[in-house]
Amino acid sequence: MSSFDKIQAREAGLHKKLTGKQMAMIAIGGAIGTGLFLGSKFAIAFAGPGVIVSYAIGGVIALLLMGCLAEMTVQHPTSGSFGAYAEHYVHPLAGFLIRYSYWACIVLAVGTEVTAVADYMKFWFPDISAWIWIVLFSAALIYVNAYSVKAFGSVEYWFSAIKVFAIIAFIIMAIGVIVSFKNSAEVKENLIGDDGFFPNGFSGVWIGVIISIFSYLSIEMIAVAAGEAEDPEKAVRHAFKATLMRLFIFYILSLALIIMLVPWKSLITPEATSPFVTVMQSFNVPFADSILNFIVIIAALSAMNSMLYISTRMMFSLSRAGDAPKVFGTINKNGVPMHALALSASGIAVAAIVYTFNPDTAFPIMIALSMFGALFTWGMIFFTHLFFRRAMRREKVQLKFKMPGYPIGTLLGLGAIIAITVTTWFTDIFHSTLKFGIPFLALLVIFYFIKQQKSVIKRDQLKL
Repeated sequence: MSSFDKIQAREAGLHKKLTGKQMAMIAIGGAIGTGLFLGSKFAIAFAGPGVIVSYAIGGVIALLLMGCLAEMTVQHPTSGSFGAYAEHYVHPLAGFLIRYSYWACIVLAVGTEVTAVADYMKFWFPDISAWIWIVLFSAALIYVNAYSVKAFGSVEYWFSAIKVFAIIAFIIMAIGVIVSFKNSAEVKENLIGDDGFFPNGFSGVWIGVIISIFSYLSIEMIAVAAGEAEDPEKAVRHAFKATLMRLFIFYILSLALIIMLVPWKSLITPEATSPFVTVMQSFNVPFADSILNFIVIIAALSAMNSMLYISTRMMFSLSRAGDAPKVFGTINKNGVPMHALALSASGIAVAAIVYTFNPDTAFPIMIALSMFGALFTWGMIFFTHLFFRRAMRREKVQLKFKMPGYPIGTLLGLGAIIAITVTTWFTDIFHSTLKFGIPFLALLVIFYFIKQQKSVIKRDQLKL
């Protein structure tokens, strides 16, 4: 048995109940959440109409990441995913750091989703406390994740289907409005008339790229879910190919249509909740804004549901690797790591506290805090892919799935993530990203070596 086979064996026990259709919908649905519907407002504030370029750049990085992950996942489907790949192909410390950083990132991101849900519910119920919605929706999704992976897959499939259908309907409606009611002068004015296409220069566009990365976060979920798929090789291949075109259509086209339909400054007013809702209100379609508000709530709940799932599986993988207490690696009769789920759900409590003390800025604060884990994880996936390919070449292994353009694509993705990470230090909204992330990473390294030292002492005592 090879050393990676041993990693897969130690993570055994989870039920392989996710179907190919569920996996394909989860892949695209995971990337369509609050980052698009609410986060795009913050990106537009920085980039103006240039947000289209911001999300295009972020989309290229996301697709390069998907290619690297698809290669490794088809070769080694396991719930530990990129954490297990880093452990095996780079170093056990790398696997330790990427798992904990990603877990912390996703746990905090769960908080942004539930915060967004509370924000959206104000549209209909402005006088009801946000706490009510936080508790209600959190309890429902924790129950779904606790029941079984099949229940999670079914709920996420329909959540994602609603989101995909809604965006397609929005795109069709928006194109219809532009063709039927908007003249070219008005569209041109919205695109370049108010301070130009790049009102804040390339620096504004680049900050928009940072927000776009948060929007695309969870696209890597397909690699984690592969460990519980009925036919992981087929599912990952299909999901990668499906995501290539859909990601650009859903993100780039929808944002371009939004910018063409209304002046971009009207999208970033304090009264505007989501650019999508603002545009629907401008259509004067009866109940259109309420319908879309329902859709963005579904999007947030879907993202929260998937994040609870992947953070739970990452903690499960940490436990099975001996890097977290054994209790988090236990599974109930339905194949769910219940203790890992309970710990991961703690992000909801963190979000609720942040939201209570500072509701107006809770969302950007949570983005900044979770951003480091996201950037570190994506960077490490690209880095690990370089080691993976080198090992495959050395061992003369024929890859089951091959990403075109290696090593240029991998190096380009890694370089972009490093550049984005450095940029966060020079922005007000993301300045806390490195302030939070670097000490956190240093503590993880210290913790790892303390754990290793204890293991050595324990082995020496057993020998005696």
